[in-house]
Amino acid sequence: MADLIKLLPDHVANQIAAGEVVQRPASVVKELLENAIDAGAGTIMLIVRDGGKALIQVVDDGIGMSATDARLSFERHATSKIQKAEDLFQLNTKGFRGEALASIAAIAHVEMQTKLENEELGTVLKIEGSKIISQEVGATAKGTSMAVKNLFFNIPARRNFLKSNQVELRHITDEFHRVALAHPNIAFHFHNNGSEMFNLPKSNHRQRIVNVFGTKTNQKLVPVTEETQVVKISGFINKPEFAKKSRGEQFFFVNHRFIKSPYLHHAVVAAFEGLIKPNTYPGYFLYLEVDPASIDINIHPTKTEVKFDDEHTLYAILRSTLKHSLGQFNVVPALDFEQDQNLETPYAYKDKAAQLPRVTVDSGFNPFQERESKTQNRASYRKVGTEAGKSWEGLYAGLESEIGKEVSFSSMQFESDTITGSVFDEQKESLESTSTTFQLRRKYVVTTIKSGMIVIDQSRAHQRVLYEKFLKNITIQKAVSQQLLFPLSLSFSPSDITILEDIRESLTTIGFIFSKMESETVEIKGVPVQVSESEVGMVLDQLISDFQMEISGDGFSQTDILAKTLAKTLSVKTGEILEQESQIALVNDLFACKEAMVSPFNKPVYITITENDIDKKFI
Repeated sequence: MADLIKLLPDHVANQIAAGEVVQRPASVVKELLENAIDAGAGTIMLIVRDGGKALIQVVDDGIGMSATDARLSFERHATSKIQKAEDLFQLNTKGFRGEALASIAAIAHVEMQTKLENEELGTVLKIEGSKIISQEVGATAKGTSMAVKNLFFNIPARRNFLKSNQVELRHITDEFHRVALAHPNIAFHFHNNGSEMFNLPKSNHRQRIVNVFGTKTNQKLVPVTEETQVVKISGFINKPEFAKKSRGEQFFFVNHRFIKSPYLHHAVVAAFEGLIKPNTYPGYFLYLEVDPASIDINIHPTKTEVKFDDEHTLYAILRSTLKHSLGQFNVVPALDFEQDQNLETPYAYKDKAAQLPRVTVDSGFNPFQERESKTQNRASYRKVGTEAGKSWEGLYAGLESEIGKEVSFSSMQFESDTITGSVFDEQKESLESTSTTFQLRRKYVVTTIKSGMIVIDQSRAHQRVLYEKFLKNITIQKAVSQQLLFPLSLSFSPSDITILEDIRESLTTIGFIFSKMESETVEIKGVPVQVSESEVGMVLDQLISDFQMEISGDGFSQTDILAKTLAKTLSVKTGEILEQESQIALVNDLFACKEAMVSPFNKPVYITITENDIDKKFI
């Protein structure tokens, strides 16, 4: 029998390794930025075109490489970071596997320009699909410039799986944020399609956070500092009132490396317990410094997951540190045990006994005499004045006859309680007075049909109604907009502004009117009729969150995402009381929809309970 096992060619092995290291353009950005940081760069420039599909270029002013190092850096498992296996437990650098450049060169056109500081000329190296095209000597600047073009040019299937340019750009921006926040001592520049997105000078951690997420972020931050034998914690957390429904501004850094840790995230949420609303998440920028020997960062190809030796201790320290910071800066109410000198008992009253209060009783009090005096007073009031005094007698007519009689409450009239506010427009004329509906547990609307009854989830039903309404408005572009008396100004981070600019046209078709959209400020002068002025900020935050959560990556169009987000945000929530008219209107609107059985998120809207189902329960 012939031998079956054979060695893979190098170019095939590199392409397989690229599948682990390079998943999308953002993966290339991460590897190149980390290499620039390891090279000791003081200024790093990132240039992106067409969401990273056409070009990703990273230029740094680091130490550079010689001609031999430049050629060897593209070989598999070639690295200057480690020499032996024990070095894996004392890592202070970013890249150490030696697979990044080899994997990138296997699936893209790569051009490297590098020069050592004391050299006059540098090296220009061009590689296409792991094949070296040319290596020349050229005049280059100090440091290294890596240009990656036509990503996945030789793997069309992988290229077809990439998302739109806007989605890929958001992933690149996320990676840029993670690297820039971890290294505030390095200046970063980010250019996309010829325009500058970020210009971050060297600064401290707080100023770097403000430069990335906008000036309004400064008022949200609460400092966190703690140093123990196990870990040194620094950074900032957002105040509880700024908690969001999306997991946006949440960053963990261990030894200047961004990580994802659900276990430590739970410690942060536990510290905010009782301070934020359910289903909301606090923002944080936490920097942890631990002994490199106590963590293992080699458990995942992307190195974003780490393993701690003693997670339980770290959990307890982090949770108590955040609670201490929230109390120290008076973010949460706390008991004050300090003594106030103004409340101290004077020395002269030290030995004096307390005097009991005395209650005096008027033994000569007679309530009947008081009533008689009131009657006499009324009689005297009638005698005072001439013509003007006589006009007051009509006000007291028959008052004497009512004295001493019991008042009958059946003859009294009370003002009726008016119910203000309704989820739906009043349609009393079109509603049937004989319709039978009632609300169950402030969650379901129950109505009768010929064969039994229907139990409707009020939130999902309203989502379906609003979803089809918004979808129709966006498609036909006949939405009605209500003008605001005073323009509404909202603050967003630069990355959030980029998302709003992408969906600005769709927002305009449903009724939003933007008068200004700048780097950190959005000014709105018109909103859809269904959206109140107080809900505008919440709606836009939810929209940005949905686009960041890659809902668009599931094959949905931008219009569909927009309609779903608005329907989810503006729909009736579980726990809201609906009037009888609103219940009937909800039922009628639901069954007037094209697809009434499922919500926009493919969840059942109602169930039917037939008379036979009820009869079976009594057998």
